Amino acid sequence: MSTKRKVERSPDETPPPALRVGVLGLGIMGSAMAGNLIKAGFTVWGADPVAAARARHRAAGGQLCRDAAELARLVDVIVCSLPSAAALHDCAREIAASGATGDAGAHGLVIAETSTLDIEDKRAARDVLARAGITLLDCPLSGTGAQAARKDLTVYASGPARAIRRMQPVFEGFSREQFNLGAFGNGMKMKLMANLLVAIHNVSTAEALLLGQRWGIRPTEAVKVLAGGAGGSRMLQVRGPLMEGEGWKDPTMKIAVWQKDMKLIGDALRANGVPAPLFAATVPVYDAAMGLGHAMHDTAAVFDVLARMSSPPGAGPVVEPAPRSSAGKVASNTAPAARAPRAPRAPRAPRAPRAARAPRSRKA
Repeated sequence: MSTKRKVERSPDETPPPALRVGVLGLGIMGSAMAGNLIKAGFTVWGADPVAAARARHRAAGGQLCRDAAELARLVDVIVCSLPSAAALHDCAREIAASGATGDAGAHGLVIAETSTLDIEDKRAARDVLARAGITLLDCPLSGTGAQAARKDLTVYASGPARAIRRMQPVFEGFSREQFNLGAFGNGMKMKLMANLLVAIHNVSTAEALLLGQRWGIRPTEAVKVLAGGAGGSRMLQVRGPLMEGEGWKDPTMKIAVWQKDMKLIGDALRANGVPAPLFAATVPVYDAAMGLGHAMHDTAAVFDVLARMSSPPGAGPVVEPAPRSSAGKVASNTAPAARAPRAPRAPRAPRAPRAARAPRSRKA
């Protein structure tokens, strides 16, 4: 697997004309990427079924298209940011039927699929588009919606190297780092590794900040102090501030969407026989967040889950009930003290022999 940060153009390649860029899906991530591309000087066409998303794109200076097919006919490259595999399959069929093949050679239509979806779903969409002369790349992103707005994303690009080079100026327009990971699908593998770490670090951030809060330390103050130390993480920096004052109500990654990622990670671990006790411990926390009404809130809402599981402030330590043995008796949590050995008993004196009884006389 190659991990080149930036792919330079080959000397014999003819540079393409100025790229016309489309963004398919203008949600939290798509709109942030489109906004940064507009700031970078690109003319950006966008398509999304949600009217509010289209209005935001127009207000940011973007152009609008009716659907995926029209978008594909107008642009040279597309950044695809869709919420589900079903949406990807629908859009792939629409684009393949649109006739938007461009030059099917060096400067044909290239689509960078940035969503976190099952690799097999991406491969199926790739094959549909390939039959129409269109190249699909697997390019998931590492970063939250807030990071996307700051152009603080990492691109895990995988697929044909020539197509990745074609997309390089666009990647640089909305991200901080870009990696060419080689064969199609390697991007998603790296993304699932990244999200496994995110799942754990997010919950551990909530644990630490909740402890600090019980000591009277505000989460935002704790983040400032801890972020640069040995216990710091990107999740502490990014999600930690949202754990104060119900900041999770302004989502950068909705828990309902995150559940899809959790399933993909779990499936990958099981398929490859990898034990993951820390990841497994986070699953019920995210499930509880769904049950507590946080589906449309940020994943930082795990802080609220742990807070509700905790004793009220000042109530003292949580006392866990003693475990019961299989016989139903309460088992001690500590090993019994060792008994002192018994002193040996003194030998008994032999009994004296009984005196012989006189024979009874019979009555006459």
